[in-house]
Amino acid sequence: MTDVYAKNVSVSADDAAKLTPRAEFRVFGKDIIESVKEHMWECKATLYKARIMPAETYILSKKTNDANVKVRDGLLDIKTKVGQTPDGYEIFQPRGKFQFPVKKEELSAILSNLQVAMTLDKESYSFDEFCEMVKSHNDLTLVTVEKKRYGFSVNGVICEYAYVWFNGALVETACCESENYEDMKTAVKALGLSEMPNTNYLKAAKKVVGF
Repeated sequence: MTDVYAKNVSVSADDAAKLTPRAEFRVFGKDIIESVKEHMWECKATLYKARIMPAETYILSKKTNDANVKVRDGLLDIKTKVGQTPDGYEIFQPRGKFQFPVKKEELSAILSNLQVAMTLDKESYSFDEFCEMVKSHNDLTLVTVEKKRYGFSVNGVICEYAYVWFNGALVETACCESENYEDMKTAVKALGLSEMPNTNYLKAAKKVVGF
């Protein structure tokens, strides 16, 4: 089974395009985790491991919720929404993980996916330079995201519940993700999540920080 907590390494745009996109169903709110715990024992979930993630910096755009852009472990990571299942599970395709300093052409593609325009007059940009660019644009903002994640699987479907802090504000989340949409649907129902709205990280972060 894929290790969802595998070491973060750089990935070119060409190599990312070869990766199979997974659909994701995710919920945010309060009192989610205790309910998920009760259901996961009933459906004989297989535990992975818990992990406190390194702090991540998400880049939010007022123009779109279809480009998930973040910085983790010194890598500028992007995936974009390419569709959704009949049940409304969002499908995101990885687009690359780029080491800082990020090349001009890579950054240009990322800004295009965020649906904003910026003048790029250098051949590469450091993390600090990139952050200053984001801060200077009215349609972009930075959000610090911290996560304590607990991974498990239900009949082979990757799942987790997690505590998440957006700029220090705590919320709870749970999700299922897979290339197998029918099995995923079964797992979502087994965990008692199917009646909750599917909300990705971008939408949740915007709601919490008021962007």
